[in-house]
Amino acid sequence: MITSLLRPARLWARLFVFAGLLVTASLRAQAPAAAPATPPDPTMEQRVADLEAYVNNTARTPDVASKIPGPGPGHNAWQMTSTALVIFMTLPGLALFYGGLVRRKNVLSVLAQCMGIAGLVTILWWAVGYSLSFSGGGAIIGDTANMFLNGVESGKTGAGYYWISDLMWAMFQLSFAIITPALILGAIAERMKFSAVLVFVALWMFAVYFPFAHMVWSTAGLMCGPLNPNAAIKAIDFAGGTVVHMTSGWSALVLCLILGKREGYGRIPMPPHSMVLCTVGTGMLWVGWYGFNAGSALGADAIASNAFATTTLAAATAGFIWAMCEWFTRKHPSVLGFCSGIVAGLVVITPGAGFVSPTSAVIIGALAGFVPFLAVAYLKKIFGYDDALDTFGVHGVGGTLGAILTGVFADEKINSVVGPLKEGLLGAQLKAVALTIVWSVVATAVIALIVKVTVGLRPTPEVESAGLDVSEHGEDGYIL
Repeated sequence: MITSLLRPARLWARLFVFAGLLVTASLRAQAPAAAPATPPDPTMEQRVADLEAYVNNTARTPDVASKIPGPGPGHNAWQMTSTALVIFMTLPGLALFYGGLVRRKNVLSVLAQCMGIAGLVTILWWAVGYSLSFSGGGAIIGDTANMFLNGVESGKTGAGYYWISDLMWAMFQLSFAIITPALILGAIAERMKFSAVLVFVALWMFAVYFPFAHMVWSTAGLMCGPLNPNAAIKAIDFAGGTVVHMTSGWSALVLCLILGKREGYGRIPMPPHSMVLCTVGTGMLWVGWYGFNAGSALGADAIASNAFATTTLAAATAGFIWAMCEWFTRKHPSVLGFCSGIVAGLVVITPGAGFVSPTSAVIIGALAGFVPFLAVAYLKKIFGYDDALDTFGVHGVGGTLGAILTGVFADEKINSVVGPLKEGLLGAQLKAVALTIVWSVVATAVIALIVKVTVGLRPTPEVESAGLDVSEHGEDGYIL
């Protein structure tokens, strides 16, 4: 009797035990994996090594819980300064440089286009541009892992370099992404609709800029010789000879050919309306370019100092040589010649600024003052294209020249990264140049034709004749 009464109780007890075992097993299965072992605290020697790495802008002590886990204040401060300087190059530098070169009825259109591009590219960069440029392991384009700057944090380092904030690296690269399509504006000034400019730039960023930023500067990039041991083309580009100047310059040539000449081009004078604005803009570009070139050292170190020096020497030399060429051929050295030469020198030194010696920079500057001068003074006349503000002559020709000269003058004594790449470097540079030209030309032609058949490229002749300022923006640059 007692046994029969105990059987149900034993059964329920066993069921409760079994249920408990199931719950325990389920909880164990859902429990997060054990956290990895915390790296050991650094020894005094390792802490000193960390400080030495910070001062030398090199890698931290590996596998140790660093006492300096975030960005290094000095290097990160230089990166913040450099980013501000590059943004200063576009607004106001490039805007005033181009604005002074157009006729007064179109000055505001240039300013509006620069500001419109700055806003548009910033949104694209935040949404997906940074991710496509610098995440993923593809050779040509990145992935969407960092969309909306996901995972890009101000307190983390390593995305760009050892001691700068990942978020600051993303902002530094954004400043490059802003100015590159803005350079194209010089070739098509005074004759392209504002809506067409925005649509063209949006498509161009995906088709040209994002892929080239990835190919040249990503650790998995097709043409990133310094960072990718498996790169198909082991080229070098310190601050954007191919990524910035060649892509924009060659794209500018194609776009101005498809767009056609300005109304009255060749029949009526079209002088710059304000060389004062142009000269002020040139000075701003020169100052901002230190962020462009010296900032590409990604720290306040010896490479940054070298890039600062080579940038100064090349710009000054090129400005002088261009003006002397004018003096010899046209009997007077113009202010426009000085301005054009300075910008040409800045363009040509850009890909080699952190790789070449100061003496090489003077030679590069002399060539930068001479070769783009020939392109602007004679090549444009021979072929008859309307490159309104000489974007192709300065950035297309200059960027190509700079990429090639980098292969000639790059010196491992200046930057150790050159050493393993020196053999065959000139050939790699020529391959990178060829790929950049073909890609930029084809992509731009396709995009321009798409824009032409959708929103249209040009305003009406009447609007163009009246000027884009009032017609497109409802404002006058000057009150008479």
